[in-house]
Amino acid sequence: MSQIFKQHLEKFISVSDEEFGAILAYFKTIRVSKKEILQQEGKICRCQYFVLSGCLRKFMLNEKGVEVTTEFALETWWLSDNRAFEFQTESLFSIQAVENSEILTIDFQSLENLYRDFPVMERYFRYVYQRAFAAYQMRIKYLYTFSKEDYFFHFYDSYPEFVQRVPQYLLASFLGLTPEYLSELRKKRK
Repeated sequence: MSQIFKQHLEKFISVSDEEFGAILAYFKTIRVSKKEILQQEGKICRCQYFVLSGCLRKFMLNEKGVEVTTEFALETWWLSDNRAFEFQTESLFSIQAVENSEILTIDFQSLENLYRDFPVMERYFRYVYQRAFAAYQMRIKYLYTFSKEDYFFHFYDSYPEFVQRVPQYLLASFLGLTPEYLSELRKKRK
């Protein structure tokens, strides 16, 4: 599984096998079961998560106590409450496994040590964050410019793996739709 991470790193930076082995020592590999909570809202955000296999979601509770999914992470995607992690404060979100998953985790101090010992990893994370921020900007644009129906069809065409893997009620939550309306749109799509 570590080869998945090495291949991902090599999309952005060059590291030797020896360097990669040393970099990997800063991470822990964990396995989590479907529906297992990795980060609880209201608790200090201690880790960032890199998905080797499986799927995670980040969610919050709205004012009515309803779960609202704000992000997903499939293989080779990172997920965390970045603000809470950066400032080591209480998270405003929970993170949960959507599927049985294998994940690399890194805690705050280990990440700081990694940056100090391997400055090239700061460059890697800069690329990762730039891409994540660009994706976030596009999501905001789509939320404000697309109709709910057009947003679903765009998402369906852009991320077919999500539509196949993620339960309908979670996908509906992420897209701001009811599960019933999402079901209607899926039928229309076929």
